[in-house]
Amino acid sequence: MKNNSGSGENKGLFMRFLDVVERAGNKLPHPFMLFVYLALGIIGLSFIFNQLGLSYVDPETEETVLVENMISADGIEYIVTSMLDNFTGFAPLGLVLVMMFGIGLAQKVGLIETFMKQTILKAPTRFVTFAIIGTGVIGNLASDAAFVIVPPLAAMVFYALGRHPLAGMAAGFAGVGAGFTANALITGTDALLSGISSEVIAPIDEAATVTPVDNYFFMLFSVLMLMFVGTWITERVVEPRLGTYDPKLGDEDVQNQTIEEVTPEKNRGLRNAAIAGVIYVALASLLIVPGWAPLRGDEGEIIDSPFFSNIVPVILFFFILLAVVYGVTVKTITSTRDVPEYMASAMKDMSGYIVLIFAASQFIAYFDWTNIGGLIAVGGADILTNLDMTGLPVVVGFIVLAAILNMFIFSGSAQWALMAPIFIPLFYYLNYDPAFIQLAYRIADSSTNIITPLNPYVPMVLAFMKRYDNQAGFGSLFALMLPYAMVFLTLWIVIFIVWSLLGLPIGPGVDMHL
Repeated sequence: MKNNSGSGENKGLFMRFLDVVERAGNKLPHPFMLFVYLALGIIGLSFIFNQLGLSYVDPETEETVLVENMISADGIEYIVTSMLDNFTGFAPLGLVLVMMFGIGLAQKVGLIETFMKQTILKAPTRFVTFAIIGTGVIGNLASDAAFVIVPPLAAMVFYALGRHPLAGMAAGFAGVGAGFTANALITGTDALLSGISSEVIAPIDEAATVTPVDNYFFMLFSVLMLMFVGTWITERVVEPRLGTYDPKLGDEDVQNQTIEEVTPEKNRGLRNAAIAGVIYVALASLLIVPGWAPLRGDEGEIIDSPFFSNIVPVILFFFILLAVVYGVTVKTITSTRDVPEYMASAMKDMSGYIVLIFAASQFIAYFDWTNIGGLIAVGGADILTNLDMTGLPVVVGFIVLAAILNMFIFSGSAQWALMAPIFIPLFYYLNYDPAFIQLAYRIADSSTNIITPLNPYVPMVLAFMKRYDNQAGFGSLFALMLPYAMVFLTLWIVIFIVWSLLGLPIGPGVDMHL
């Protein structure tokens, strides 16, 4: 493959654009410091806006709301006294950490890695691409671990089948990256994003709480879309473009590489975990399906019930059960002390997230306390209303904006924590459900994950590419991934529009409007 990453006149417009993105993104501070600077910015703006006497009329109460000054006795007292509460009371913190007790345990005992390998290796030859992309999407259950496992494994499988290994790697990277927020299961990402959304909308409307299942129907359909469309792009666009693979371009050990098979013991572990999962789901259904079920709503409703509003504990116990059954079978769990130790190890991987949340929680709290968020939201909603720009095109514009920003801020949680305080209230005053706007963001965030130079796994994928093609560079990788990103984003937007026009629910009891 020709190296498209060189400098000079041979670069195309898109490659030059990516260079600008990479340079600009690298100049951005760490997400933690970004939120620190934003919080300081809110403090400064609160003083200026307060001195200017800026205010807005609350559409709900019709009361005039002034911008509060944080550089005042009350503001300084709030900064000092609220800091711990802002952090410990931040909704996503507890949700995500609890989810990771179960998912992290499943990852540490080897369950998720074995599942991903088995799914790819046992797939019929004609369905290998389909299985790779599907495994990448669902493998996001293990968060970043899927980036490490799926693309290189996919390349090895393609090579073993006589197909171009870079096409397999591209398919795996597309499934993991572009499908990052789509899954057939409720994952930590659902808890994280919904927690941020709930935190933002709570001061405005407590009844508008967003739960981890509020985007489930749309995201479940998205998994199928990504698998079918990703397979088509791989086999009809990427592979024909790559042509026949020449092993001489790769390292000497490429021809001698072997794929480690899943052992019979691990197969038994998967089987036992699957049996335990089926039994658990059957028992859990008794909590909501029968008319007398204890987790139905006050009037017997299913959708608006304690079950869906508090589904995280149900999911937690599901993954703990599967992980323990698998771990005991394959002997990665030999005593009861192993379980908390694996959980503790999983929590170490969350340390960066915890630090980030501390800064993000302060920024969001200041945004709310100063009323700057309300000022921007109500003012923006009024402008859009006066311009008669309140329909779906405005939401689509938000998707495009988020997709562009994702090129500069790779962390999905950091970007949503930055955008949610502005756009959730703005669209709320235009009568859009916060869960609907969160869904729009998820489409944007997923689509451009695979072409942003700031994706920390791009260097790793590039290193694997060079094993098979020593001429490969950043340009080569982006040329491979661009068709996935553009087609996924375009088709996702089309589906989003059609879904909305048909009035289909995006999750249990949730649609476009409040």
